[in-house]
Amino acid sequence: MPAFYLPLFGVLLGLIIGSFLATLIVRWPEERSVVGGRSYCDRCGHQLRLGELVPVASFLMQRGKCRQCGARINRDHIAIELAAGLIGGFALLAVPGFGGVAGALFGWLLLTLAALDVKHHWLPDRLTLILAVSGLAAGLLVTPPELIDRLIGGATGFVALAVIAAAYKIVRKRDGLGAGDPKMFGAIGCWLGWQALPLVILGASLVGLLVALSWRFRGKAVSAESMLPLGSLMAVAAFPLWLLQTGGGALY
Repeated sequence: MPAFYLPLFGVLLGLIIGSFLATLIVRWPEERSVVGGRSYCDRCGHQLRLGELVPVASFLMQRGKCRQCGARINRDHIAIELAAGLIGGFALLAVPGFGGVAGALFGWLLLTLAALDVKHHWLPDRLTLILAVSGLAAGLLVTPPELIDRLIGGATGFVALAVIAAAYKIVRKRDGLGAGDPKMFGAIGCWLGWQALPLVILGASLVGLLVALSWRFRGKAVSAESMLPLGSLMAVAAFPLWLLQTGGGALY
């Protein structure tokens, strides 16, 4: 089998998964059904036909608009689909087989949490729990890291950020971290192990610095009161670390 078949499969699977994730990210915060019934236009309710449900391609062919009412399709859809496709492709390029599929799941969950955090400053407990449990389950089936390192990573990640959040609130008399950030950091530890946690924070800090600089260049005020979604920053740092940790040699 040619080497590019599995990464290509990962891209195609990611595009399909991304289509569902995009719908979930748009509708879940609004408490609308994600799995019940057929897909429809968020503006006019037009039920989408099969030809309107092809990830990325349908968006491009329709020029980003609903065929029925002409309303612009939420740009988040194509962005999430493309990101999920890249995650699937890179995961199966780094680790062909089951380990790559597990890594893709890690990336897709991180993508969903990151998008919800950026748009709504919300890290749902159900998703962080799934992230943590799937990380521990992966430790039983694929290595590295070992299961014990994942367990320590889960506990250490949660406690570390929870202590920082509590100390910040005592000193500054206001919340500095969201309640979901320690849970997500712990869940990432269940995937990467405790050894990778400092690198996750370092990577998240560097990404946050780049975001703050981009705000400055665009004329947006940046101060100690500016809110950066830490969960999203950790997600951006964590998946590349998984690629390097698990199958970095295949990427060069």
